[in-house]
Amino acid sequence: MKILVTGGTGFIGSHTVVELQQKGFDVVVVDNFSNSNPEVLDNIEKISGIRPEFEAFDLIDQTRTSAFFKKHYELQGVIHFAAFKAVGESVQKPLTYYRNNLQSLMNILDGMRENNIPNLVFSSSCTVYGQPDDLPVKETSPIKKAWSPYGNTKQISEDIITDTITAYVGIRAIALRYFNPIGAHDSALIGELPLGVPNNLMPFITQTAIGLRPQLSVFGSDYNTHDGTAIRDYIHVVDLAQAHVVAVERMIGKISEKSFEVFNLGTGNGLSVLDVINSFEKTSGQKLNYILVDRRPGDVEQVWADTSFANEVLGWKAVKTVDEMTSSAWNWEQALSKRK
Repeated sequence: MKILVTGGTGFIGSHTVVELQQKGFDVVVVDNFSNSNPEVLDNIEKISGIRPEFEAFDLIDQTRTSAFFKKHYELQGVIHFAAFKAVGESVQKPLTYYRNNLQSLMNILDGMRENNIPNLVFSSSCTVYGQPDDLPVKETSPIKKAWSPYGNTKQISEDIITDTITAYVGIRAIALRYFNPIGAHDSALIGELPLGVPNNLMPFITQTAIGLRPQLSVFGSDYNTHDGTAIRDYIHVVDLAQAHVVAVERMIGKISEKSFEVFNLGTGNGLSVLDVINSFEKTSGQKLNYILVDRRPGDVEQVWADTSFANEVLGWKAVKTVDEMTSSAWNWEQALSKRK
């Protein structure tokens, strides 16, 4: 069975491509390399022994997207990762985020509808919850006003999907609301490699440790948390990738009669920024040069998942520890440095 993975050369996308291939799926990847590079395809092939079919274009191009779906009408499902994802950047460039994240989704849904492609797994986010009143967050927790344009695009995207599958019988969807993916593949061949200055914590940590960045800024030290820094639910990217495979299998196997399901993907444990830094220093043996600075616009104080629904219904559970996350990320950064 063939699955389309949009953004398949990105961080989460590349790991998911590998997991799909290892489960016997044929994979076609679409990416425009806006935040990745072609070498990822080589490294996917080194890991799995299979080079995924690939087309390079921007999914906000409706004509090109429509032609792609007509060509690949035999697709059994789509996993949609391709989106801009930096909270801080979205505050500075809201129109860029709305245009890219929403138009690409609508073009994909049009292509699915026109070619009878039935299954969509959507890359959603815990940002849809805003700053929750109660923790941990359940799938039934209120969807509050988003704290950033990025978070708002995820809320709106879920609404677009809901309305589409209500109007067009035959399309089913699962939205995976995941928390904060970090880490890298054990091979150290794929990992998180943002182009330019990283917006996420882990690549900034590893790039600072290896000397690419002079210093790490920790945004906010006066939050109401155990050490004053923001708390997130960090999950290993391989655990996360495996959940996408389970979701695809659930949809193709028609295990559920529901047309739209939502699952939180996390570990169920909240860790502060300093907790992650301390783990990194322990597993890497590197002393990190960091400073505490003011809060960053758009960031919530603390959020972590109640994962019991995904654990019970999907039969999936995150198993890797924070030390495995930080050590694998450091191994990836070191291997990357040697390849340059």
